[in-house]
Amino acid sequence: MLSTKRKPASVGEVLTEEFMEPHSLTQGRLAQAMGVPRKHVNELCAGRRAITVDTALILARVFGNGADFWLNLQRRNDVWEALNSPERRERIERAQPVGEAA
Repeated sequence: MLSTKRKPASVGEVLTEEFMEPHSLTQGRLAQAMGVPRKHVNELCAGRRAITVDTALILARVFGNGADFWLNLQRRNDVWEALNSPERRERIERAQPVGEAA
């Protein structure tokens, strides 16, 4: 299993730096555009809330890109976290490929 030591940019970092700042959006204004509570946007920006399919579809509509962009950002971070957590990685590595099961 390949793993990189360099953590990918978080969803919150990308949302803030690549989308909100260039559009001069505050969390409150983005929340209004998304039709969600400001707390939802704050948690996304702070990395305390993961991107769900619904949120990805909403962000894609707001910013004119695709839901896959947002879901892939989340997936990339989730995979990195799993591979770089000793407990999670140990659990993953205990799994046996079907062709090698005894």
